[in-house]
Amino acid sequence: QVQLVESGGGLVQPGGSLRLSCAASGFTFSVYQLSWVRQAPGKGLEWVSGIYADGKSTRYADSVKGRFTISRDNAKNTLYLQMNSLKPEDTAVYYCAASSYIWVFGSRRKSDYDYWGQGTQVTVSS
Repeated sequence: QVQLVESGGGLVQPGGSLRLSCAASGFTFSVYQLSWVRQAPGKGLEWVSGIYADGKSTRYADSVKGRFTISRDNAKNTLYLQMNSLKPEDTAVYYCAASSYIWVFGSRRKSDYDYWGQGTQVTVSS
């Protein structure tokens, strides 16, 4: 069956860094566009970043541009999110999501994605 399993979350101080991973199985990872989407406590979903199937193009929300870097390893069926200069407002559950279509970049609707992970908690606090 299809699985997207996020890991790497945790508690970090403001200004710190974390690297999230998302291990995929059960589908042809290399042909899907991938995104990171987050949900802060008491708030709706926020699209964070996306990467094309071939890994050659990326997109970022303005709120994370210059601080976060998305990447993928199609040989390992794994998606990454390097998060630097973390802020308290980055506190959220982070989900990875897969879609056949590029137009979903920016979408905050879960139904727009084909596959969705269970999430990993990131807490930025001193």
